[in-house]
Amino acid sequence: MKFVIAPDKFKGSLSGLQFCKAVEEGIKTILPNSKILFLPLADGGDGTIEVVNFYLKGEIIEVEVNNPFFKPVLVSYLYSKATNTAFIEMAEASGVKLLKPEQFDCKNATTLGTGEMIVDAINKGAQKIILGIGGSATNDCGIGMATALSYRFLDKNNNEVKPIGLNLSQIESIDVSNVNDRLYQVDFSVACDVTNPLYGSNGAAYVYGAQKGASPFDIEMLDQGLKHFSKILKNVFNVDAQSVKGGGAAGGMGIASKLFLKASLEPGVKLVKSLADFDNKIENADWIITGEGKLDSQTFSGKTLQGVMTSAKSKQIKVAAFCGAIDLDENKILEFGIDYADAVLNHSENLDDAMQNGYKYIIEMVTEFAKKIV
Repeated sequence: MKFVIAPDKFKGSLSGLQFCKAVEEGIKTILPNSKILFLPLADGGDGTIEVVNFYLKGEIIEVEVNNPFFKPVLVSYLYSKATNTAFIEMAEASGVKLLKPEQFDCKNATTLGTGEMIVDAINKGAQKIILGIGGSATNDCGIGMATALSYRFLDKNNNEVKPIGLNLSQIESIDVSNVNDRLYQVDFSVACDVTNPLYGSNGAAYVYGAQKGASPFDIEMLDQGLKHFSKILKNVFNVDAQSVKGGGAAGGMGIASKLFLKASLEPGVKLVKSLADFDNKIENADWIITGEGKLDSQTFSGKTLQGVMTSAKSKQIKVAAFCGAIDLDENKILEFGIDYADAVLNHSENLDDAMQNGYKYIIEMVTEFAKKIV
């Protein structure tokens, strides 16, 4: 039998690769001659870099760039010389993870460091760059990133503005005459799982501003800035920024990536599946075994498991899901298309036991599963 093992991580308990090894151990106990293929996945959130490197087999590149408040910070990204592909996480240079909660202040934060990482990758010879834009501390509509690439944002007096969200309303023109030529020789893909528009009640500032340190006054001001800047973008790129699905992702980095980088915005799991050549590699599998920390109604909203199900259904492959916890009734699980499901919490003494000993429980659960399908 052929088994494909394609999990997401179990946050705080198991990495995707640990899950793969535990499942392999369980299957081989009962079906020692099975063909087993590891295809760990991720949806663009924490831990994606480890999964991406499983396929890219790249090296970690370190570079000093600007943090959200223009202070030097040492960051890293992934680069594969063999494929000239870089994987860059915006959060490394421009993320909330660099700050203490009392430092959050998105109106004064910049994406400049993310742009500097992109420049470094281009200088290394990158021909394809995958950009993860989760966890940002910014609301500058990507003008910091674009500044690093030699876009210039000018006020009514033709003076260059400091690239922060606070100054979006001051921008009256964009000078593209000195933009890095090599930028247009690079294929950019952006892992973007939100669909928020750029501004308005569902936009970048109103939905995400408060959690990045913006006061109600700041939020209104930032929203007005995004609205104003969208008119400038329309003048330069002839694109209605507000109509772009996901344009408001990461404080406007969604629309910035699309216009300044000519990037495609795609769900994170779709990008990782593409790197894995997932749909070709699962051909002729008898089962896909997947899992994540919690199987619940959120699983239906672009998470890794949904990406697995889409591929499995298209090829009529059975799916078994082993999760930390399951918060769905049996009918919902079947409706989702899962043929077999079990949760670590069904076997552990408590949550702490489940988190600490997930590896052992996965082996036991999969061994039981393998006995039933022999």
